[in-house]
Amino acid sequence: MASPVIVTVSWVFAWLVTLIALVSLGRGIAHLVRQFSQGQPDHTRMRPVGKRLWTMLSTIITHREFTHKPVVKVAHWFVMVSFPLLFLTLISGYAHLRDPRWSLPLIGTWAPWQWLVDIFAWAGLLAIIVLMVIRYRTGHRPEPLPADATLRKRTSRFFGSTRWQALFVEWVIVIVCGCVVVLRGLEAALVVADGGDASWWHYPLTGWIGSLVSSAAPSTLATVIVLVSLLKILVSMLWMIVIGVQTSMGVAWHRFLAIINLYARRNADGAKSLGPAAPMLVDGEPLTDLDRLDDLPDDVPLGVGTALDLTWKQRLDLYSCTECGRCQELCPAWNTEKPLSPKLLVLALRDHVESVSRVELTDMDVPEEIDPGEDKTLIEKGVLPSPHTSDVLHALSSSGATGPLGVRDTDGPLVPDVIDEGVLWDCTMCGACVDQCPVDIEHVDDILNLRRHQVLMESAFPRDLARPFRGMEKKGNPYNQSARKRLEWAKNLDFEVPVIGEDIESADDVEYVLWVGCAGAYDDRAKKTTAALAELLHTAGVTFGVLGSAESCTGDPARRAGNEILFQMLASAAIDTLNEAHARKIVVTCAHCFNTIAGEFPQLGGTFEVIHHTQLLNRLVRENRLTPLPPAPGERHQTITYHDPCFLGRHNRLFEAPRELLGSLPSVDMVEMPRNRERALCCGAGGARAWMEETRGTRIADNRMDEARETGAHVVATACPYCSQMLGSAHGENMPEVKDVAVLLLEGVHRHRDAAGDDGTIT
Repeated sequence: MASPVIVTVSWVFAWLVTLIALVSLGRGIAHLVRQFSQGQPDHTRMRPVGKRLWTMLSTIITHREFTHKPVVKVAHWFVMVSFPLLFLTLISGYAHLRDPRWSLPLIGTWAPWQWLVDIFAWAGLLAIIVLMVIRYRTGHRPEPLPADATLRKRTSRFFGSTRWQALFVEWVIVIVCGCVVVLRGLEAALVVADGGDASWWHYPLTGWIGSLVSSAAPSTLATVIVLVSLLKILVSMLWMIVIGVQTSMGVAWHRFLAIINLYARRNADGAKSLGPAAPMLVDGEPLTDLDRLDDLPDDVPLGVGTALDLTWKQRLDLYSCTECGRCQELCPAWNTEKPLSPKLLVLALRDHVESVSRVELTDMDVPEEIDPGEDKTLIEKGVLPSPHTSDVLHALSSSGATGPLGVRDTDGPLVPDVIDEGVLWDCTMCGACVDQCPVDIEHVDDILNLRRHQVLMESAFPRDLARPFRGMEKKGNPYNQSARKRLEWAKNLDFEVPVIGEDIESADDVEYVLWVGCAGAYDDRAKKTTAALAELLHTAGVTFGVLGSAESCTGDPARRAGNEILFQMLASAAIDTLNEAHARKIVVTCAHCFNTIAGEFPQLGGTFEVIHHTQLLNRLVRENRLTPLPPAPGERHQTITYHDPCFLGRHNRLFEAPRELLGSLPSVDMVEMPRNRERALCCGAGGARAWMEETRGTRIADNRMDEARETGAHVVATACPYCSQMLGSAHGENMPEVKDVAVLLLEGVHRHRDAAGDDGTIT
């Protein structure tokens, strides 16, 4: 028997701490439920139940969101599974305080159960140590550039994550798993001391620990079991107490909240919240009919302006964040020294929402204007509270996302009191943050809703957007050009391009409608791509027609800039035009037009079959309807690297067709940039950024072209006119040429045509 005094004290102390822990945890759960229930409704998140449940479970079990980090994926999976599995050992721990020889009814001495406990106790212990090492090395890795200490820290995805919270959770897991391992060994030793069987069949991975203490007296072993069980209980309860108090501690709460968040993700089939933008919600329902605007009360907010405007799902996003920083790691704005970090944006919103619900400062005698040099001192003295941990506050203030105090901790406008205007408009909406997030936080949709409120309710947007807004509204294109110029790209072709409604009656007379797009019609570089595609289709015998002056902008720049009403006006007009033309199949060169027509037009009732030009051209080459030839002897052998457009690749998962097409070009060597496919760096044009100047940090396009140059490539191949425009304007020496894949293919096809004799054979 264990010491009676130790047993009694341990029993009373354990249950006293457990009572405190349960009260704290219950308080924390009630607070979170209240937080989410105060959010605006979103009726799009709960059905279909069966499909969502299956998606949620399969996502959790397979850990499929942990892409490109196989070690982290395996380690996190073992830690995750060990949590519920080893919960039964916590129940055993309470019983061990009274009887060290107690075991669970039915399964306690069942060998398969004992194997599971041994395996997952060790696996959980080793896995969390691996994760601790990864976090330490990632957060403290040496960086030769830049020289500035703060910028060096920015290269770590954990910069801005609350370090003490991560350490606390990690050490709780270490101690709990370690206690389970030790207890299993002690139990094996006690079984032997009592004359029982403690073979490897029952203690496969912990029996050796028991052999180390086999000489100890049974009473000593029983006492140690009581003490180790008490330690395990106290540490577990301490975890519950802390998270009950720290309800914004996403690194702990995500193991519960992430399950709900994955269930309530935007797409029930489990696809990331990419591609088409989420419709604007009014009273929990998508606003896809502008006629409803006239019936809405004047005080109905459009978009998100204050914490009160956040839906329950948007609030759940904030509290589900694990602060892992994978979104920050790939963000093009953050990686070019801009203040926007998707992680810090989420944490700023979370801390604001949390502080608004907890703190009332109306009675505080604090001057409205405070010398910034005194801010930190005032915080330290308790005169001014900060809603952030020191790590988050330091990251926000040092990056320029906020002032020294961080975000506003009382209710007020989110922009600029919580999210700086520069931070809001730095986003290119490339989707890297959403793609990388393991708990499916919808950063892009959140930023879009903030922009919608600024544009629609406050008429506040960057001055650079005034001209494209006016152009889209007055002339149907952001270039503010006349519709009569939409066919200028075709004036040098040696064949006629039929205009639907003028040269041919409808799209029924052709295979495809060629959607030229605004860039394809007005941008000089993009016009070469449009002409190249038209010539390739003509050469391959593919019939097509264009809409000419009847074509107008799809509305993508307007929507991504937050001007939802202008988007719907443009999109509805384009849908009507396509329907009137009897469009069935549409081919586009612009990744943004592709995303909008294929994914966003259906939100407004316009459903069409859309194909990107790289897909169609790749098919025509495979069918031998287009035959490229290599350069002539003596001409430069080309090395090409391909830049993935965000709205084609990451948003719509079209990675291989352009690569297959480029790979079919003779005498061309393909090299990949380090960041490619779903991890590719944005060109900087998305989110209406093509119309705005970059005034902070490095130009994103310059950063991308530096990466391309380091591959040794002669040419950067693109598949979107905005990418061509941005990358082609990059500054630097010895930059590669920038060409669309259609232009590169046409060069090869021209060589084939020039080398062919009158009978069509190659001479």
